[in-house]
Amino acid sequence: MIDGTTHEQLGVMRIEDALRKAKSMGMDLIEIAPQANPPVCRILDYGKFRYEQAKQEKAAKHNSANKVKELKFRVNIDQHDYVTKVRRGEEFLDKGNKLKLILQFRGRENAHKELGVELMQKVKADLSSMGHVDMEPKLVGKAVSMMMSPLPAQKRKRKFAPLKQAELDALEKQDIHDEEEEEEDTAAD
Repeated sequence: MIDGTTHEQLGVMRIEDALRKAKSMGMDLIEIAPQANPPVCRILDYGKFRYEQAKQEKAAKHNSANKVKELKFRVNIDQHDYVTKVRRGEEFLDKGNKLKLILQFRGRENAHKELGVELMQKVKADLSSMGHVDMEPKLVGKAVSMMMSPLPAQKRKRKFAPLKQAELDALEKQDIHDEEEEEEDTAAD
């Protein structure tokens, strides 16, 4: 038996003695592990015990629920915008969220729906190192949609991750070094 207020073990005792001790402290005797031999009990305030249990259940439910994040594309998306959206998709998958990808057509774009399907295949290939496809790209009305789920954390590898400051500094030093070599070469000629 464990004293819930001080967390000290009181040892094995008869049920009557445990109930008497709990009552003298103004607390309740709560059976924690009934399948153990002998059963494990705690002296706690039952209301506080239920509150803590509800809090833990709510936190577990909140953490386990996968959120679905959505990215919208257009057929004529610019390369920079495309990379930005794919990078954002990688972040969502890296956090363990599912990803819903939608490509919408407007006006004359509806005449070339194959371009939209090609773009979705490109997105699928670019995000393949971060997630797997649950629902293949499917044309529904004026949109193509696709669902992706994250890969296990140890298998994820980002392609479009933003560069860290150290990498940016290294690239900048390399550019300066290259420029100095060019100046030396032109001065030698």
